[in-house]
Amino acid sequence: MVDRVLQARPDLLFSVSCTTRDPRSWEVDGQHYRFVSDQEFSRMIEAGEFLEWADVFGERYGTPAAEVHRALETGWGVLLELDVQGARSVRDRVPDAILVFLRPPSEAELARRLAARGTESGEALEVRMEEARQEMAESSWFDHVVVNDQVDEAVDQVLAIIEKTAPQEARESPDD
Repeated sequence: MVDRVLQARPDLLFSVSCTTRDPRSWEVDGQHYRFVSDQEFSRMIEAGEFLEWADVFGERYGTPAAEVHRALETGWGVLLELDVQGARSVRDRVPDAILVFLRPPSEAELARRLAARGTESGEALEVRMEEARQEMAESSWFDHVVVNDQVDEAVDQVLAIIEKTAPQEARESPDD
């Protein structure tokens, strides 16, 4: 879904998160995540390099702050893909951030989607489902909630939210 939003809005930059987990077979370092060692992640925390970070299912994930700040300072919008912990941290540190909660159409459909990924099963799948239930219970404090039932419709809803909230002026490259 993120790819579809970015294709439709080339004026947005995607913030590539760091993680301590191993890459999946199809993931590209620097594109999907920045895969770093546990020691490097700890160093980044101590140096204050993250906008937000969280421990999720035994692995750590974090958003490098410098890239986000550089993009925002040059007028770009930034798209972050976060869990509820990360969204709460971003809300605290960037109060005018627009937070969109993507909600599955049902718990049964979420369980089906997670099982279809084949990345966990049994007890690990139940742990993920319990975490998802807790996150869905917190969706009310997000600015918007989009039900991700039909991808095309969900993408259109997210794009409409961005259209209503994002400034439309021309931007310079954040790398300039």
